[in-house]
Parts: sequence; structure tokens; C-alpha cells
Amino acid sequence: MPTADHTPTTPHRRRALLFFLAAALLLTSFGIAQPWRNNGFGGWPGRERRRTRADFPTWEIKEGFSRDTFQFTRIKYASGRGYGLNTRWDNDYPDSDLNFSYRLQELTAIEVEPNPEAIDLTDPNLFDTPFAYMVAPGLIVLSDEEVRNLRRFLLNGGFLMMDDFWGTYHKSNILAEMKRVLPEVEPREIPLDHSLFQLVMPLSALPQVPDILAWRRGFDYEARHPGIEEDHAPHFLGYFNEKGHLMALLCHNNDLGDGWEREGHEVEYFQRFSEKWSYPFGINAVTYALTH
Repeated sequence: MPTADHTPTTPHRRRALLFFLAAALLLTSFGIAQPWRNNGFGGWPGRERRRTRADFPTWEIKEGFSRDTFQFTRIKYASGRGYGLNTRWDNDYPDSDLNFSYRLQELTAIEVEPNPEAIDLTDPNLFDTPFAYMVAPGLIVLSDEEVRNLRRFLLNGGFLMMDDFWGTYHKSNILAEMKRVLPEVEPREIPLDHSLFQLVMPLSALPQVPDILAWRRGFDYEARHPGIEEDHAPHFLGYFNEKGHLMALLCHNNDLGDGWEREGHEVEYFQRFSEKWSYPFGINAVTYALTH
């Protein structure tokens, strides 16, 4: 079983978050009233500029919590092999991260930093976050240093969520890279009754969220990816430590982040995917990361 590197890397922010998280489990609201209007596009080449928090709803951090907030952390990477669509670290960025941070602070009592961050796996700040998000990693090839850092992060209590990869081609590549990170751990399918799906916002089925472009074409999944014809059902694969706690989560045949990014683009997409699946699942995943 995996053995942690016991160097003192547990971050101050994580200790403080765990201290008050019992209160955060109580939702301040049980539903999202409506999407706010958001007509931009995140993570697509050709935009004049990346948008910032100034383009989105914002909030003030409560007095005394400026150093004890949850900051959404996205992992930057370089794609390295094969072919495929939507295999950029900045897919849906920064809109999805900004929207999710807003909804997390709105719907829970967690104190959330308004400005999310995007960092490399080699960045020392990786060890200051309990939750890291990686999007569209289907063609990722990790360097040896990235493998070492990610392993250390996971074995010392960090949580990684990989989102937006479809089909058998991308899945096989990700599994091979994760084998380098955690060679002694085999991923397991996570069932619906696991606390990941039931912790704060109970889900009635395994969520599946296509991007808005696929949905507009009449698909509930993204049919354009290599190997998708073999299996387009949603799968959630988990890497667990010796205590049974989830360290890394692979959201296969899903684009949960598009439900965050595109919440203000079309009301029907918001109601069918953002409100029903993407936000509840994301809130459950963050809460799980902070409490295990």
C-alpha cells in the first residue's frame, strides 16, 4: 500500500478549513435560483483577453478569514502524445473556475477565495491546497518531477480531480500516467452510494455532462472523441489510500466543468446540467477533499 512522505507539508489553510468545516456542511441555500448572464467563452483561442473576477459576481471574505479560505486550484500541464480534441489545461478557463468559486461560497458556509489559481505540478504552492483540479488531461505526459510531486501531494492528503476526458484512447493514456504516480494502487469504480455522491448534495444517478456544443447537436455525451463508440457511459474511477480515503478521482466521459463555465449561456443547459449535476457534484467533491 502507498506510504506517505511524512515531511511537514500539511498547509495552514487546510488545518483551518477542517476546523470550521462542520459548519460548512450546512448549506446556506438548497438550490440555485437562476443563472447569471455570462456570454463569454473560457479556454478558447482567439478571445481578446482572459476574463477576470471583475467580469463575474464577487464577494468579500469575512473578517478574520483572509488566510483561512478555500482557493480553487487548477493544474497546468503540457499535452504530449497522440491526437484528440479539447486536450488543453486551460479548457473552460477561467470562466468555470470563477463560476464554481462563486457558487461554492453562495451555496455553502465555506469561506472561498474569490480568485482561483492555476499552477504547475512543480509549483511549491501545490502543497498549500487540499484540492487540485485537472481538466482535459487525455494526452498528458508527466515529467519525472511532476510524477514525484503529484505522488507526494496525494500521499500527504491532497485530492486530485481529473475532468473532461472521453473515450478509451484518452482513458488508457491517463491510466498509464497514473500508474507512474501510484504504481501500487489500482483504480476502482466508485458506486453511486459512495459519500462522494451523497455527502452534501445527494445525487440520484451518476452524473454525465456533455459540453454545450455537443448538447446543442442533440447529444448527451461528446461523440467526437476517439474510442467513445466503445463506451459512452459515465465512469468515476478512484485511487484510494490504505485507509480507504479517496486520493484521486477520474471523471471519465464527463465535462463537469462545462456546466460551471456555461451556466449563463442557455437556461435549459443550466437547468439540465449545471444546476442538476455539475454544481452538486463539484460541491460534494470539494467537501470530501476537505473532510477526509
